[in-house]
Amino acid sequence: MTLPNMITIMRLLLVPAVVLAMLQSLWGWAFAGFLVAGISDGVDGFIARRWNQSSRLGAYLDPIADKLLLVSVFVVMGFAGELPLWLVVTMVSRDGLIVCAVLLSSVMSNPVEVKPLFVSKANTAAQIVLAALVLGELAFAVHLGPLRTALILLTGVLTVASAAAYLVAWLRHMSGYGEGSRTSNSQNDVTRSGNTKSGIGRSGGSGTDA
Repeated sequence: MTLPNMITIMRLLLVPAVVLAMLQSLWGWAFAGFLVAGISDGVDGFIARRWNQSSRLGAYLDPIADKLLLVSVFVVMGFAGELPLWLVVTMVSRDGLIVCAVLLSSVMSNPVEVKPLFVSKANTAAQIVLAALVLGELAFAVHLGPLRTALILLTGVLTVASAAAYLVAWLRHMSGYGEGSRTSNSQNDVTRSGNTKSGIGRSGGSGTDA
C-alpha cells in the first residue's frame, strides 16, 4: 500500500473521532481533528504527485474520505443548531443526487465519469472554510456572526449551483449530446480538410478543445 493511501485511511479513521468529540462538545479536539484531516488531505496529494504514487484505490478513497468528513461534520452541527438544517439538507441532497445519477447511469449501461467542475471545487472549498470557522468559533469561544452568515449563504448558493451543473452534465451525457456534437464536429473537420492546410490554432479548434 502506498504512503498516500495510508494517510487517506488515517483521515477516514479521524472521522468518527471528530464526530465523537463534537457529540461530547469537545470542540477543541474536534477542531484539531478537522485541521489535521485537512492538512493530511494536502499532504497525501502532494506525495502522490511528487513521487508518482497515485493509484486507482487512492482516486476512490480520497474523495470518499473528504466527503465523509464534511457530511458528518455538517450533519452534527446541523442537529446541534450551529448550522441551519436547510443547508445540511441541501448538501446531503446534492450528494445523494450525484450518487443516484451515477448508479442509474450504470444500471442503464451508460456509465458516467464524475469529473470535478469549477463550481464543485468552489463549493467544497466553501464547505471546508465554513466547517473550520464554526468549529473554530466553538473551540475558542469567539463570535463571528456576520461572517458565518455570509459563508452559510455562499455555501448554500454554491451547493445548489453545483447540483444544477452536475444535473445538466448528466442529462447531456444520458442524451448523448456530447457524443453527437463530437461526431458532427469530426465530420465537419473532414469536410474542411480539403480546403484548409491545418486546423491547429484556429478559433474553431480551440473552442472544441475547451
